[in-house]
Amino acid sequence: MKTPKVLPVVGWRELVHLPELGLHGVSAKIDTGARTSSLHGTVLEEFERDGQKYVRFAVDYERQHVRQVCEAVHVDVRGITSSNGETQYRYVIKTPLKIGDVEFRAEVSLADRSDMKFPMLIGRSSLRRRFVVDSGYSWLQTPEMTVQKGHKP
Repeated sequence: MKTPKVLPVVGWRELVHLPELGLHGVSAKIDTGARTSSLHGTVLEEFERDGQKYVRFAVDYERQHVRQVCEAVHVDVRGITSSNGETQYRYVIKTPLKIGDVEFRAEVSLADRSDMKFPMLIGRSSLRRRFVVDSGYSWLQTPEMTVQKGHKP
């Protein structure tokens, strides 16, 4: 039998980085119940550059009154079933995502998460074969935060 690879452990929430989008220290909830990762973004426009489809979108940080405008190659428009069972059609982009010391290209859907506590949700397709989850802790891959035990947001 093959020895399993030791994977880094993430807590139920982490600060993550999307370097190509210029987004750093984004508060993210780790959600193994969701397949696709999701980012709070307001789609502004779709356009083409060098024969590739792009999407321009805004990420609003309400508390800081900051709007970051991002551009990314748009991979697809997909029906994503939300936690309440409704299917929404969302843009899906592919961009580097960094959690702790691990950086990889991830598929991320753009959604209105303004009523959610976290602007980003990390789904199981991003976690698979890269991380294990210890839901009893927060900030295990976020050195700038103190590791916290428990589930209080």
